[in-house]
Amino acid sequence: MNKWLKRIGYTLLVLFILLNVMTVFQAYKFTHFYDNVPKPKKPNEMNVGEKISSIFFGVKYPKSKVEDSLLVPHETVSFKAEDSLKLEGWYLDSQKDDTIKPHIGTVIMFHGHGSCRSGMIKEAEAFYEMGWNVLMVDFRAHGNSEGNTCTIGYKESKDVKAAYDFIEAKKEKNIVLWGISLGASTILKGMSDYNLKPSKIILEMPFGSLQNACEGRLNIMHLPGEPLAAMLTFWGGIEQGYWAFYHKPWDYATKVNCPVLLQWGINDPRVTEEETNHIFKNLASHQKTLIKYVHCGHESLYKKETEKWNKTVGDFLKQ
Repeated sequence: MNKWLKRIGYTLLVLFILLNVMTVFQAYKFTHFYDNVPKPKKPNEMNVGEKISSIFFGVKYPKSKVEDSLLVPHETVSFKAEDSLKLEGWYLDSQKDDTIKPHIGTVIMFHGHGSCRSGMIKEAEAFYEMGWNVLMVDFRAHGNSEGNTCTIGYKESKDVKAAYDFIEAKKEKNIVLWGISLGASTILKGMSDYNLKPSKIILEMPFGSLQNACEGRLNIMHLPGEPLAAMLTFWGGIEQGYWAFYHKPWDYATKVNCPVLLQWGINDPRVTEEETNHIFKNLASHQKTLIKYVHCGHESLYKKETEKWNKTVGDFLKQ
């Protein structure tokens, strides 16, 4: 009997160690982007060896590349975060365009995980047409900004602060922050960390906590959320030097007092309705609106439901 118990114990120990080793590799690959590597194959394109390797060691994801298809006048700008990383972006100055109505203010835009400023072009053009200046920022480790390590919003709050300071230095008084997914969650952390005072913020599909974000990623991979999400959260935080279980945008929301437009797609496989409602409830603002898009998932709400987005965002900005 004791012999069998020992065997079972050793087996469970080996499985526990193996699962942790796998999670360490997966967490590392999730938070790092690589230069000059090809886009990873889809699971149905992999052979048996490649599938086994991806399960045990994860896959390398290329750093996002900036592709300039922006149709309105813009210039490339750069500035540094407080930890000296150089960030790059595009600045759209509506005051230089005679066809645009008088200047209203500036919208600072932040993209999602693995994307870059190129992924926000359609929304940026929409803001520009409404009469706003626009700053489109590449987060660290994305696009043309420096670095290869992403902390899923923890250190990226420094990038939000740097972008805000860049626009504030232009004597701008009416600053709006817009973010999608990681960008939205990082806006909440940036406001909490640095007591930023934008006029308004627009949040699209922010995750409620880092552990929830891990669960969402596992969900789209058709893998069980627990205990893998907790393990990814733990090892990801250890690798990046912070206690990741405290990284909760729905807690940061309690410090937001300006008007907020929170938007979410009902078919979102990564961010749940419960997370979204929790964030909305926690927002300290007395002027907050939650809009849900019937035909959208975790994607550009503008591209999928353009008319609704234009009206909703346009009306919010005019209030």
